[in-house]
Amino acid sequence: MTKEELKKYQEKLEKEKVRLLKEAKAQSQPEDFGDDTDHFDEESDEAEEIGNRLAISRVFKDRINDIDLALNKIKTGKYGICEQCQSEIFGKVLSIVPASRLCQKCKIKNTLKKIGDKFKITRA
Repeated sequence: MTKEELKKYQEKLEKEKVRLLKEAKAQSQPEDFGDDTDHFDEESDEAEEIGNRLAISRVFKDRINDIDLALNKIKTGKYGICEQCQSEIFGKVLSIVPASRLCQKCKIKNTLKKIGDKFKITRA
């Protein structure tokens, strides 16, 4: 991978990180529902909204962590190398997901395994 390509990916990753940090901060701010919860339905809705916000915030934090890992790999010269099989992660994958940790082949293999595990029938 050329220095220009690395710089392009680094800029893309840094820009995405800034965007995600803003989104994570917005999602982590508690919603003001007021204090007029006189119905159990309202309390239930509020609890569900808080749970949803926390889950979304966790997804943002995970993606930020992936970006930090990718930026560190750029610094150490390991960017674009699959963590599973050590082969090159091709540009078409990195152009879609610049923080990708796996090559296309390993992503497909892992996805198929997850699908198989999800639908595995356990026998008595």
